Amino acid sequence: MLRLWIPLLLCLAVITPAVAADLTADAVNGAELRKRQPSEEKMDPVAIRAQVLLDRAHVSPGEIDGRFGDNARQALAAFARTKGLAGDAKLTPEVWDALVRGDSAPAIVSYTISRDDVKGPFLEKLPKRMEDMKDLPRVGYTSLREALAEKFHMSEALLRALNPKAGFDKAGETITVANVLKPDETVPEITRLDIDKQSETVQAFAKDGKLVAVFPATVGSDDKPTPVGSFKVDSIDANPNYRYNPDYKFKGVKARKAFDIKPGPNNPVGSYWIGLSIGNGYGIHGTAEPSKVGKSESHGCVRLTNWDVAFLGQHLSKKAVVELR
Repeated sequence: MLRLWIPLLLCLAVITPAVAADLTADAVNGAELRKRQPSEEKMDPVAIRAQVLLDRAHVSPGEIDGRFGDNARQALAAFARTKGLAGDAKLTPEVWDALVRGDSAPAIVSYTISRDDVKGPFLEKLPKRMEDMKDLPRVGYTSLREALAEKFHMSEALLRALNPKAGFDKAGETITVANVLKPDETVPEITRLDIDKQSETVQAFAKDGKLVAVFPATVGSDDKPTPVGSFKVDSIDANPNYRYNPDYKFKGVKARKAFDIKPGPNNPVGSYWIGLSIGNGYGIHGTAEPSKVGKSESHGCVRLTNWDVAFLGQHLSKKAVVELR
């Protein structure tokens, strides 16, 4: 039996590094389209590069996880439409060429963890019950790895896969991350939002009708549907407090009195709140669970990733019109 195990272990020793080596900065930056489409089951350099390029084009794939799921395919189809190409959610040579030709920047870059990154403070554990959050001074991240993953629009699993030897615990450590930050970019003011409940997407338009950005979203549920109609933006607030009203009657919340939850990225409405003229607490906001955007249900609000709602909030006109259909 031992003789049988030795060759098997030697094979695994050879295979495992090869698999890990596929997810390097060079592999992703040099990834090219092939006949086999990237899938939702396995992290893939082609999928990572495509997701980063879609994010940089402001056709958001949601969380960049290296797996080509529904949000990525939907973003790809939207990108194809903006280029006047046939868009059936597949990476065709024409769509791939438009992606890589339109943005020559590397998809993966090096980043040195700063003192500001490590200072936190971080939570030991995020309470599951909303009532248990009300006494926290800030609803922050639970780890530096979570903070870095969100900063670069990534899943923690992908961040770990790209940096298998990283400690994610000290300033000065250099890691590889998605190249999604564009600090010097000029973005036109967004004056209209078109929110499609069926496709669970938010399209943002400038005054001249030009499409500025597309985001995946979680929009309502059968029990608490998002209203339909034309509304206005009432407020735009970064790092909002969250106030729970017992009239909301959220499942699992037993509080009979209203209570407040202080700001933080893991606050129930995330890092941004965009209030709408619907009343009764409806708005567009972030989330503590970016991986679930477009894949779960909300309490009637429109839920985006924290980075997508921050981009929207930073460029949205206070007089913007919001069409919900």
